[in-house]
Amino acid sequence: MVSYDETLRWMFSRLPMYQQKGASAYNSKLDTILAFAKYLGDPHKKFKSIHIAGTNGKGSSSHMLASIFQEAGYKVGLYTSPHLKDFRERIKISGECISQTEVTCFIQEHRSFLEEHDLSFFEMTVGMAFDYFAKQKVDIAMIEVGLGGRLDATNIIHPEISLITNIGLDHQDLLGSTLKEIAREKAGIIKNGTPVVVSEFQEEVATIFQDIALDKKAPLSFASANESKNYSLPLLGEYQIKNVKGVVEVIAQLPSYGIKETHLVKGLKNVVANTNLLGRWQILSEKPLTICDSAHNREGLTLVLQQLQKRRFNDLHFVLGFVKGKDLDKILPLFPRNASYYFCKPKVVRGLEAEILRDKAAKFGLIGTSYSSLGSAYKAARDRADNKDLLFIGGSTFTVAEVV
Repeated sequence: MVSYDETLRWMFSRLPMYQQKGASAYNSKLDTILAFAKYLGDPHKKFKSIHIAGTNGKGSSSHMLASIFQEAGYKVGLYTSPHLKDFRERIKISGECISQTEVTCFIQEHRSFLEEHDLSFFEMTVGMAFDYFAKQKVDIAMIEVGLGGRLDATNIIHPEISLITNIGLDHQDLLGSTLKEIAREKAGIIKNGTPVVVSEFQEEVATIFQDIALDKKAPLSFASANESKNYSLPLLGEYQIKNVKGVVEVIAQLPSYGIKETHLVKGLKNVVANTNLLGRWQILSEKPLTICDSAHNREGLTLVLQQLQKRRFNDLHFVLGFVKGKDLDKILPLFPRNASYYFCKPKVVRGLEAEILRDKAAKFGLIGTSYSSLGSAYKAARDRADNKDLLFIGGSTFTVAEVV
């Protein structure tokens, strides 16, 4: 019997994965995933779903929705990406990860098909999730888009409702160089006659959603116009307020599920416990206050840095690691100059060398030291910081993955 670790090594080494190889792994057609789904017996047609896209907040929103449905007594599938610690985090049912045995058996059973048709890492993972949800007879599944929307491998489902959180400039090499171009890609998840909620009204792209929704006769609502309630949420980032509005509107659009306000309140309050969500404004230590967040683009980091500045502290320390391909000319100017910086390389193939990041940051007045690993950078920051300082770790999902 092939082990779980051997299975993962095969998956990661043999097949392309965007997070490892970048644009070369982006598959521009849905033909392959459709062929795989047909081979598996079209599992995506055997369970109900909610489809979630967006530049920022789609992962948090997916977890919130899953938690709410769990509180209402439903058996809930949750498919998200990327993972932080273990591949199995991507595929959960009511908060429980798919087992190592399920992962290994699925790959071994279908390995000849995967090799023959040269599936991407993401395509095989989507097929695995859909097959698992169908066999386990989930009541409903939250399906997070991996990249974009229109051409994403998840976009073969016909959901109960679609949610688009917001639009920002990320993955421009694949999705387009303007917000409007990126919005068209995200809007590709809108299905004929299927309601769509947009969490955040952005004037520059609103007409894109309105035109596509009108063309597809899909009822459209912008959640940011709704009155905001003060829900208790363990996800401490202030940016989550926008995500909550979108989630609440999705629930309001699905009255047939009988979800009550109490389920919504408990679902939001217990989202971390119910779904084991990690890496969203997560406090790692109190003395010094140490926070990590997986925000990794201009829009996400802007909100995180605004929130950091509202905290009371003596000195500020940043442990940063990015992947190659990020537009650092737009990201680095967001960071304050009056802080100490500790640069490192995330432990992935696409990790940006710490020395390159250090030199690039220096051009924007961000002075610091490069380290051979996140561990050594984190230790240096902790050794230097006193109990009244604030220490932040971020820049990439992969950087955060090493500390949570």
